[in-house]
Amino acid sequence: MNNYFIAALISYFLGNISISYILGKTMAKIDIRNHGSGNAGTTNVLRTLGKKAALITFLGDALKGSLAVYIGLKMGGREVALISAIFVVLGHDWPVLLKFRGGKGVATTIGTIMVINPLQAIICVLAGIIIIYITRYVSLGSMLGICTLPFFMFFVGRNEFTVSIILMILILFTHRENIKRVIKGEERKIGQKIQIK
Repeated sequence: MNNYFIAALISYFLGNISISYILGKTMAKIDIRNHGSGNAGTTNVLRTLGKKAALITFLGDALKGSLAVYIGLKMGGREVALISAIFVVLGHDWPVLLKFRGGKGVATTIGTIMVINPLQAIICVLAGIIIIYITRYVSLGSMLGICTLPFFMFFVGRNEFTVSIILMILILFTHRENIKRVIKGEERKIGQKIQIK
C-alpha cells in the first residue's frame, strides 16, 4: 500500500512541473496562463510563443507522463503504474505549486499511455491528428483522440480499461469550455495566433 501512496505522490508532483510555464517565464517573461486561452498547455504555447516552444512543451509534458508511469512500474508493477498515470495527469491539470492552474492533460496522458501500451498511444495520436487535419480544431482532435482509448483498452485488461475511462473523463472535463465553443462555432482553429501584450 505504501508503494501506491508514494508513487501517487511522486507522480502528482512530477505533473506539477509545467513546461509551458517555465518556457513562458524564460522566453518571454510572461505567465503563459495570463495570455491567450489562459491554459498552460501546448496549444496556447503554439499560439503565444510559436512552434518551437510548443514542440518542447508537448514533448516535455509527454515525458513527465512516461516518467511517472515508468517509476510506478519499477516501484510496484503494472497496477502501481496505472495509479501513477492518473496522478501525474491530476498534477498537470491541478498543480498545487501553481495554485491549481495547470493544463488540460493531453500530452501528459499520451505520455502515460506510451509506456502502458505504446500501440494504443500511437493509435490515439494518429486519430487526433486526422481529426485536427479535417476540422482544424486542436481541442476536438485532442478530445476525440483520447476518447479512442477505452475502446482499445477494453481488450487489454480490466484495470487498463478503467484507467482509460478515468483519463478520458479528465480530458473531457478540462475541455468543457472548448466543447461549448465548438458547439457554438466559436472555437479557435489551428494557425490562429495570439498577440502578447
